[in-house]
Amino acid sequence: MLKLTYTETSFHLECLAQSLEEWVAQRVILTLRVGQSLSVEPSTASFLLPANLPGLEQLKTQVQWEEREILALCASDCEYIEVTLSGSWLSDGSENAQGVFVTTLSDRTEFLLHKLWVAAQACASVLSE
Repeated sequence: MLKLTYTETSFHLECLAQSLEEWVAQRVILTLRVGQSLSVEPSTASFLLPANLPGLEQLKTQVQWEEREILALCASDCEYIEVTLSGSWLSDGSENAQGVFVTTLSDRTEFLLHKLWVAAQACASVLSE
């Protein structure tokens, strides 16, 4: 399962071994116990990866053969590729952009996508220094 946590200023991508259904059920129980609202709805999430990132061609091949329904790649411009995922958005129901997006892909695709995202974060931090 992939989990994307969105905050006001950024997002974080995690690859979890837990099933999506089990994770959502635990999240529902937690919000009930603490008395918070929880909204779960089908949605999409997008983020950018550098177009010159090593391994991106492998992801394109994975999408073509395995993940066409859940994962789409689109050239954003000459420097970035937009990754769009279909899944579920969990939030407190307010109109702010904070929440958690979860989806399930094949283990191989999830691992590769997480690896590429980590590499992109490392490149970004080197460029900002």
